[in-house]
Amino acid sequence: MQSKTHHFGIVGLANVGKSTFFQAITKSTLGNPANYPYATIEPEEARVLVPSKKLDKLTELFGSQKKIPAILKIFDIAGLTKGSSTGAGLGNQFLADIRAVDGIFQVVRAFRDDEIIHIEGNVDPVRDLTIVQDELILKDMEFIENSVLKLEKQLKSRGGKTQHEIAHFEEELETLNMAFELITEGQKVINKQDWTDDQIDILNSYTLLTAKPTVFLVNVNEQDFLSQTNEFLPKIQEWVDEYAMGSQVILFSASYETKLNNENPETTHESSSLPSIINQMRESLNLISFFTCGPIEARQWTVRKNVMAPQAAGVIHTDFEKSFINAEVIKFNDIKDYNPPFDEKILRSKGKVHRVGKNYVIEDGDLVHFRAAAAKSRK
Repeated sequence: MQSKTHHFGIVGLANVGKSTFFQAITKSTLGNPANYPYATIEPEEARVLVPSKKLDKLTELFGSQKKIPAILKIFDIAGLTKGSSTGAGLGNQFLADIRAVDGIFQVVRAFRDDEIIHIEGNVDPVRDLTIVQDELILKDMEFIENSVLKLEKQLKSRGGKTQHEIAHFEEELETLNMAFELITEGQKVINKQDWTDDQIDILNSYTLLTAKPTVFLVNVNEQDFLSQTNEFLPKIQEWVDEYAMGSQVILFSASYETKLNNENPETTHESSSLPSIINQMRESLNLISFFTCGPIEARQWTVRKNVMAPQAAGVIHTDFEKSFINAEVIKFNDIKDYNPPFDEKILRSKGKVHRVGKNYVIEDGDLVHFRAAAAKSRK
């Protein structure tokens, strides 16, 4: 197992504030975002540091010379228009770019401003949400139909195939038909909660657009963001509850984040919504963090929930997974109230340093020292 950088795409209709949000979250400057569709042609890419107060505390406790946070890779994807699934505008490119990411930030405009053109002529967030979802569904329907035809041909020509291979093709076909039925009802594939593990593996191999977790970012003006109110928000939430069940809706203001960034690009203001947006996307992908700390560096590592200790060690280096012996774990809650300099002996005397084996499931916030056979020492 190797450390993986997770990829997220910023999507939405053309000209709803996606590029402004991208600049704010990546603290980058791409020039003034244009007030017309297709201002973004090729997807812009940047890395975003994951904010972690736990990492800040651990760096202080251990007196680490360096602090190394986890990262996410963010893409600002070309704006979608109605008809993208049939190739209208930059549709084919847009949908291909979405297929390549792990999760989606979907920006929807919920502010009125006559000086900023809306591609559909007026501000109507629920209509915009429906347009984007319909285009994703239509593309997935086309993709599934083509895949089903190929599978049916393979099943008809059974020569040379083992019973195991035939059974797998049959399960794959059944899973795709279930997904097709779901999306024809206007639902996303990810909305279905009772997919089996095997079905999930099959669906993941097809990288369906409607199978990707989405965090909905409602772009409002500064006043609405600071008051956390918006005239369109109840209808938006109602739509998400019906057509994107379980997805999170976050109020943010691209213009306000830009102002904060311009005032002090080196820090994140307490009123900024960006930390919660980043962590919400990680949560939607079932990602958690563990830490390795010492005088040289304090580092945050990303793994999925329910990962075992050897696999977590493999995120640091593949050899550590293969030669894993055991690990020592300190729970963050057991040291969060300590002040530097930190003395691990105190925790040991209180039984707060836990030695764990291969079956230990890593928990969010764990401080871990791995012991591997090849190194004969902690890493």
